[in-house]
Amino acid sequence: VALIAVVGLNAQTKKIVVLGGSEDIVTELRAEAPANAELVYLANPRSMPAAELTSSIADAHAFLGNPTVDMVTTAKELEWVQITSAGVKPYLYPELVNSDVVMTNARIASSDGIADHGFAMLLALTRKLNVFMPNREIELWDRRNHGLQQLRGKTALIIGTGGIGSAVAQRAKAFGMSTIGVDPVEFPPRPAFGRMVYPDRLDQVTPLADVVFICAPRTKDSEGMFGSKQFELLKKGSYFIALSRGQLYNLDALVKALDSQAIAGAGVDVTAPEPLPKGHALWGFSNAIITPHIATQGEGHMANRMILYKENIARFAAGEKLINIVDMHDEY
Repeated sequence: VALIAVVGLNAQTKKIVVLGGSEDIVTELRAEAPANAELVYLANPRSMPAAELTSSIADAHAFLGNPTVDMVTTAKELEWVQITSAGVKPYLYPELVNSDVVMTNARIASSDGIADHGFAMLLALTRKLNVFMPNREIELWDRRNHGLQQLRGKTALIIGTGGIGSAVAQRAKAFGMSTIGVDPVEFPPRPAFGRMVYPDRLDQVTPLADVVFICAPRTKDSEGMFGSKQFELLKKGSYFIALSRGQLYNLDALVKALDSQAIAGAGVDVTAPEPLPKGHALWGFSNAIITPHIATQGEGHMANRMILYKENIARFAAGEKLINIVDMHDEY
């Protein structure tokens, strides 16, 4: 009797409301979804009339997309929210955090592309592409020694050793670099990291770094963790690469480090605020590479997310444990 009850429960139709995105994505998800997963597509939920939106989501068991707090409170049957980004802080409403709803995110789906982006920035700076590329515009053949560097033998300090940080460490090791990981979570030994420390040891390892990679999620504990003191601890001639969230480092302190030539260069895909305002001092440094929070984009980005979405839809419909579960109290 118990077995029959479990089977009956797992076979219950689960209404999964897809919030935004393209219709092609929803068509592909529907094609591979289990029979007991009903996918409802709302192309522009935030612009729908309130009554129509309420009717569409009141009995939803899950959201695939990034809901507002009103959507969360309207969906009385809500069991699962699949956030489409790695960062979840904007969606940690008390109504979710203090509920039994399970939240999952899209971490790891874009880790390889983000790590590639970080190393593209680092290589552009160490091989002085930031110097040579402008010469093309004026057709200047300049063979002076601009201080080209190699990565072998240098040390990468990687703050955050999850999906992005691990992918960065793998690339650093391939270049012959030493790697130090900073993370509050204990992990088993991993070949890509030569050393692991807790965040309370950040100041001890920062002076060892030839390059710092910011790869951690934004949480109440990580915000501002790389501030003026840490920039002052960096060795002269080091580099700074920010890949995860701009709130983790002090932008004014970065500008000061560049202006004083305390560090050799920086690459930032994330800033706080975003967009980086016109006229901001960071725009004025030729040794600062700035990209507009696009490291997650590119080939494989959506394909990896679709693999995650399909797997989690199947698991949800079957009553199985989901992938990429977020600890909403720890904020990642």
